[in-house]
Parts: sequence; C-alpha cells; structure tokens
Amino acid sequence: MSSSTHVKLFGASSVSCNHGKYLYENYIEGLPHVDDPEFIDAMNCIIDKHEIDFLFPGHDSVVLSFADHQNKLNCRVIGSSVETCRICRSKRITYEKFASLLKVPELYNCLKEICEWPIFLKPDIGQGSRGTYLAHSYKEAKFYVSQDSSLLPMEYLPGAEYTVDCFTDCNGLLRFAGARERIRVQNGISVNSRPVYDNTFQEMAETINDTLEFRGVWFFQVKKSIDGTPTLMEIAPRVAGTMSLYRNLGVNFALLSVFDAMDLDVDILCNDYNLEVDRALTNRFRSNINYRHLYIDLDDCIIYEGKVNLQVVSLLYQCLNRNIKLHLLTRHADSLDKTLKDYRLSELFDEITQIDRSGRKSDYIRESDAIFIDDSFSEREAVSERLGIATFDCSMLEMLLDKRV
Repeated sequence: MSSSTHVKLFGASSVSCNHGKYLYENYIEGLPHVDDPEFIDAMNCIIDKHEIDFLFPGHDSVVLSFADHQNKLNCRVIGSSVETCRICRSKRITYEKFASLLKVPELYNCLKEICEWPIFLKPDIGQGSRGTYLAHSYKEAKFYVSQDSSLLPMEYLPGAEYTVDCFTDCNGLLRFAGARERIRVQNGISVNSRPVYDNTFQEMAETINDTLEFRGVWFFQVKKSIDGTPTLMEIAPRVAGTMSLYRNLGVNFALLSVFDAMDLDVDILCNDYNLEVDRALTNRFRSNINYRHLYIDLDDCIIYEGKVNLQVVSLLYQCLNRNIKLHLLTRHADSLDKTLKDYRLSELFDEITQIDRSGRKSDYIRESDAIFIDDSFSEREAVSERLGIATFDCSMLEMLLDKRV
C-alpha cells in the first residue's frame, strides 16, 4: 500500500524493540498490549490525533480484538466479522466447524490410545510454528503437554504444504483465491514460494467462504496427509507476509481490502507470467547523521564496470527529494560532459568539479554539514582527518538509504 497515492500509512505496535520503526516513516510505539484494558482508549487517542480513517490489524490477536471492539473504536476496522475472527483464532473450533465439510487433522483426546507415531502438537490459539512439536512417542507427547496444556495432539501430516491467499468483497463474493506452495519454511514463515494451479484449492476456498463471513483479505493453510489428501490446517482473516508473491502478479490484497472497506467496486487483474519468491533477512538502519551536502566520486562509485550503480543513484535521488545539495568531485580522464550525458547523469548535480591528478578532494569540500563518498580509502582518510566529516565507500551506502514507507 505504500506506493498508493490513495493511502497514507501509519504503523503502530505494543512492542518497543520492533522492526516497525525501520519500516514506517510515521510510526507509533509503546501502545499497551492488546489484552490491556487501556488498549482501546490508547488506540482511539492515536486515531483522533492522526485523523485515521481505517485500522488494518496484522496480528491474529489484534484482528480479533479490533473486530470485537469495533463499536468502541473511533474509525472503521478493515476485516471480517467478529464471529469469523473468533472461529479462526481457535484451531479446535475451526476443525469442529469444518469437520463435515473438509478434511481436517484428526485430534486425539487420549495420548495412551494413539497407535501411530509420530504425532503433531500445536497450541489451540497460536500462529506460525511457535510452540509446536513433533512427538515420536507417548513419553515425548506427555512431556510437551505437561509443559503446555493448550497443545492439541493431532494427526501428523508429512506432505507438501500450501497457503491459499483469498479476497472476499463486501457482498460476500470470493473474488480471488490463489494457492502457493510453501517450498521452504523457516520459523513458520514461508520464505520460498511459487503459485500452484489446482482446482482443489479453489473448491476448498469456496467452501470456507460459504461457511464463514469474510470481508477483505484472508488466507488458509493446507497440508497433505500421508495418503496425499489436502487437509485444512488453519484459517486467518488477515494479510500473510508472502502474499507479496501475488501482489507482484497484480493482486494487491491489502489495497483491495482498503478499497472494499470504502464500499468501492474493485476489479482484479492477475498476470500469468511465472514467478517465484524467496525471502531473506534484510538490513534497515537508523543513525544520527545529519547532512545538507553530499560529495561523491564518479568512476568506480557512481559508474562501476560500465554501468550506473543503482544503489548510489537511489541515494542521490533521495537527497534530491530532501533538498540536499549534490556535489560531484572527480578526476575523470575522458570528456566529463560526454560521460555524464551518455549515462543520463548530466542534470543530477548542483556542482561539478573536475580536478587533476595532483589535486586533493579534501580541498574542495567547504561545508561542515557534509558527507563524502569515494571508493578510495586514501581519499576518505584525508577528508576524515582534515574535515572530521563522515566518509563512505559504496559498501556502506545501504545505511544512508531510508526505505520507510
């Protein structure tokens, strides 16, 4: 949604040490926990202060809390009915609801009566793989249950795992259901995934949609049993992280949900090119560096091996957006005007200085609120020692890029 001109995003969390502050330009932390009696009042203060129109919860517990307290909140909540949210929050209730409609895991009431091992244990209320266990014997299972009495002993499903990303409009119509295989999973999160086209998942989605009252984005997870039967694992009326796969095929579930909450009719266009997503840890940084001038080298910095360095150009345009002055300092041997024109860089800089081989770049930096970027260590060292400003090579530029939305 960050790229939409229709939306201004705010992020908020109850967790103080949270990645959100690196993701959102407008970010509020320090909220009471969702179970705290002060939580709703604190949310209303934020809603009123920032003139929030919609709340879009992203955590299962918050999804249920917002649905349950919609009449106490000072703006609309994007999401499904409170009854749907309650059912989906409990694995046991979900399985009971769909036992006659879809294949669900067999639940065991007595550990001593289990004949086939291993079995799987997962909390009745939970998300991802947190607190789940694979028990290979009665002794193991008894130990895990003694540590957490909310664990549900259930049939172990060893087959392939899938997520089906869905969108239901304000009229209750299932407008999209796209399955993706969870090829590699880490900590319960699908980190490698690709679309799967199988009408079985569409039929399952229609059954679930006909049974529960959804609105907007939701998803369900499926795992194949030992005989290959697709088995419903869980349903969640919220956004899933790896929905980015279908977003990059053209189905922006979050934005569709916003438009639907505004009672707007929506159309969906999903491209048919092959796409696979792989997710990994990425770095985000915060620093206390403040600068109004950026001095930068050309060769082996902006231009490297005959190509423009895309990360450098991103930083330069970030500076332009913030009215930070751009200064080019170079010993470029060829025609500088021609090189800049050839690489479409002619109009980028506020000041261009071409110096000879004996010149020192530190002589041309005048401002104290400046930073210096150069591939040469000796140049950076001289600037640092003489001027006392921060210096960077291209491997350090990611810390200067502000990717908050």
